[in-house]
Amino acid sequence: MTQPPAITTLGALRASGHVQKHLRAELRDNLLEALREGRDPWPGLHGFADTVIPQIERALIAGHDVVLLGERGQGKTRLLRTLVGLLDEWTPVIEGAELGEHPYEPITPASTRRAAELGDDLPVAWRHRDERYAEKLATPDTSVADLVGDVDPMKVAEGRLLGDPETIHFGLIPRSHRGIVAINELPDLAERIQVAMLNVMEERDIQIRGYVLRLPLDVLVVASANPEDYTNRGRIITPLKDRFGAEIRTHYPVAIEDEIAVIRQESRLQADVPDALVEVLARFARHLRESSAVDQRSGVSARFAIAAAETIAAAARHRAATQGEDDAVARPVDLDGAVDVLGGKVEFETGEEGRERDILTHLLRTAVAETVARHFRGIDFALLVDAIESGALVSTGEQVPARDVLAGLPVLGESELYDEVWDRLAATNDGERASAIELALEGLYLARRISKETSGGETVYG
Repeated sequence: MTQPPAITTLGALRASGHVQKHLRAELRDNLLEALREGRDPWPGLHGFADTVIPQIERALIAGHDVVLLGERGQGKTRLLRTLVGLLDEWTPVIEGAELGEHPYEPITPASTRRAAELGDDLPVAWRHRDERYAEKLATPDTSVADLVGDVDPMKVAEGRLLGDPETIHFGLIPRSHRGIVAINELPDLAERIQVAMLNVMEERDIQIRGYVLRLPLDVLVVASANPEDYTNRGRIITPLKDRFGAEIRTHYPVAIEDEIAVIRQESRLQADVPDALVEVLARFARHLRESSAVDQRSGVSARFAIAAAETIAAAARHRAATQGEDDAVARPVDLDGAVDVLGGKVEFETGEEGRERDILTHLLRTAVAETVARHFRGIDFALLVDAIESGALVSTGEQVPARDVLAGLPVLGESELYDEVWDRLAATNDGERASAIELALEGLYLARRISKETSGGETVYG
């Protein structure tokens, strides 16, 4: 963050040659400048480059208010918050003004009076772009006063007339003047509250307690909604939908690489989670979204895979603490525990009662098999399979340290099979090596080349 300009009065601001820009022009100009310079205006967003991003860029260039429609966990809120980066870093405001008006254009009676009295001595402050973004989670108990405003009884008690505009306590939308206001889960707003937004979005005035205060509000209204909310909990009323210039559908990442990038970016991991395991989780989430047994109207949030990554990392950290491991590394043996913990985050179709665990296990195994096929294609595991068929056993478990897993591997003579497995996954320490070997063993089990028995937290391949 840079330091704000040193200008502190209206006269000095005029002398500096500052030119006022209205909000939509500011967003448009900064977006076009970023595109011309080849800068990414949307850092941290994955999977939207060819679909959602072009639509929202066109909406901003057109100066439209925007509503994003999509299932849970598709990055709608993150996308809205990214809009802040398109604002000027610092913008001048009338110091002490309730609505943060531009010094060239006061709009409230109090600011207009101060500007007339002080002239070029009108004090100027600078507001950072982060302060020009307001976010409201719509809930059924949200009131008109929260969003638009209401009469302040304390100001009336001071002796002002009820019809005096200065008795108003402004709500979130007027206070976002010259900024962006985001409303999450818009259909959850009661319909009468949505009606109160109509004039704000179209005529840019506010109506409170029977009288109208004309305020040329300069505000961009953006919102998010789950399409199912139209029938499950509420709906966006038709006149309000009509006032949004752009309705944009979001989606889950299409490419597996984007899904992996989202998990890596958003998860807060307490231990190392190898890339192959993150890929397993990404594929797992995608299979859940494609399964006929899962309620796809609810969707399978990206948070599912993120929470799964955090859960297996926590299991690795726990094992490292109890078993004295130097490196805390997640292993395939930790995946089953994540399924047990996170199964409740997935909503199944009504005819699947009692089969939830089986469905999750099957789809997880499918994800593991696909990951193994991708990374270990071309490796000949015949020597390892022969050793196991000859009676060798490989034991692992949630509380079995990596060094014990590696020490229990069958001796394959001068074969470099294990080194080849480790090289494929770039394994550099015992934890990563044990994780890679476990993944290979699980792949052999799923291909029905070896067997597996699990009991009391211990897993034995034989």
